Amino acid sequence: MTTPCSPSAMHWIAHSVRRPVHLALVLTLAGVLGGCAITDKPMRAAVYDFGPGTHGARATGAPAAALPPLTLAEVEASPALDSTAVVYRLAYSDVQQLRPYAQARWSMPPAQLVRQRLRAHLGQQRAVLSPGEGVLLGSKAASAEPGVRLLRVELEEFSQVFESAAESSGLLRLRATVVLPTPAGEKLLAQRLFALQRPAPSADAAGGVRALTAATDAAVQELGQWLQQLP
Repeated sequence: MTTPCSPSAMHWIAHSVRRPVHLALVLTLAGVLGGCAITDKPMRAAVYDFGPGTHGARATGAPAAALPPLTLAEVEASPALDSTAVVYRLAYSDVQQLRPYAQARWSMPPAQLVRQRLRAHLGQQRAVLSPGEGVLLGSKAASAEPGVRLLRVELEEFSQVFESAAESSGLLRLRATVVLPTPAGEKLLAQRLFALQRPAPSADAAGGVRALTAATDAAVQELGQWLQQLP
């Protein structure tokens, strides 16, 4: 985008060129007057993640040695959330519409960020495997290790919801399913829906990111406690 010269500035430049004025001086003044032909630098989108999290502190609850290993599948998400856009809803005007911020995005799709946070938390309590990893060091499994419980997570909602122009909150909703792989197929053990909402400190993308980070951390804590309670 350029800033045009004013008509008076253009008239002065044209008149000066006809006079015996040094050309370099004319060109210098032409660039100064009115900010002629100065190109604005495009704004770069701010990139967000959940931050570094906690380090070195083991989660409270059962000791890691007492908890069996767990396979954590890739977190699934709806197509609307399968991007790096930071999205919001206007609860007071067409709440069904997801709107992306133009100058903000996640460092990776939210489903991947949630899985990263969940694995880091659960890893403080037990061994957490990815599909295809075996319990024995160096071993591989075709999909999920037989006898090792498999956790599937579906991310259903991950947005900043504006109750008004000045007030908003981060809303996360996910469904967790625990199954036991067997030679005959997967056996359903438990399923639960988690819905967490945290207030945003500011009515903008940065505030929404902080609220969604807090909601994710709360959901991860609740999910970890729920898993510990399963027989």
